[in-house]
Amino acid sequence: MVSLIGVHDLIVVDTPDALLVTRKGESQKVREVVQEIRQRGLVQATEHPFEIRPWGGFEVLLDSPSHKVKTIHVEPDSQLSYQSHEKRSEHWVVVRGEAEVTLNGEVKVVHCGESIYIPKGTKHRIRNPKSEMLVFIEVQTGEYFGEDDVVRYDDDYDRC
Repeated sequence: MVSLIGVHDLIVVDTPDALLVTRKGESQKVREVVQEIRQRGLVQATEHPFEIRPWGGFEVLLDSPSHKVKTIHVEPDSQLSYQSHEKRSEHWVVVRGEAEVTLNGEVKVVHCGESIYIPKGTKHRIRNPKSEMLVFIEVQTGEYFGEDDVVRYDDDYDRC
């Protein structure tokens, strides 16, 4: 929540990953702030906490050097790519719906409240076979958590 009292001539922009407060007429300086963020190498310049994907989307809840936590939403009758990661393992906890999880070719059903572990290097995929949204929490551990640590083997959206 952001509250302002007794102020005027301000522009306030509040997003999940940033808060900007500036006087009207000064907003053109936002480019300078973004440039400074890029020069410092901060992830906020290139990554956003919520991303839309063809199968649904995800929100980054925590991004630290030792782990990353996301909430992932998978649309009905949709699935993520069949993939693996070289530098991280993942632990998924289903919090809404029911998931079909494929690990190295073997399909397992994971119900709401249950979890599954995906070791580093394991080929995996999650599918939402139901008519309601599938929501799960993903906890990544390892040495690197970038989206470029994905090796795709099969993908419904031609991203292989």
